[in-house]
Amino acid sequence: MAAYAVAHMRQVTMGPQIVEYLQRIDATLEPFGGRFLVHGGDMDVVENEWPGHLIVIEFPDRAHAWGWYDSSAYREILALRTDNSHADVIIANGVQHPHKATDVLE
Repeated sequence: MAAYAVAHMRQVTMGPQIVEYLQRIDATLEPFGGRFLVHGGDMDVVENEWPGHLIVIEFPDRAHAWGWYDSSAYREILALRTDNSHADVIIANGVQHPHKATDVLE
């Protein structure tokens, strides 16, 4: 089942370290089958507020997502982001298809 690394980037200080992070992150995703589904961009906020940007990275499964996050390649660049931004980050499983909202009641 697919898993997702999701980040709500509340604040980013753009500078050389963030640029380096962006230049290097794709290479850290490749060995784990990670790919960006959402990477900031234009959003329509339809309820309440959403300060910042949304990042969603898809992985084949949760083991691959954790493998990426814990990898030495990603750990080498992690501080480039965390020292220059404020974000909430999670790793979550996707759902089995077909999925209905009421499936969570079982």
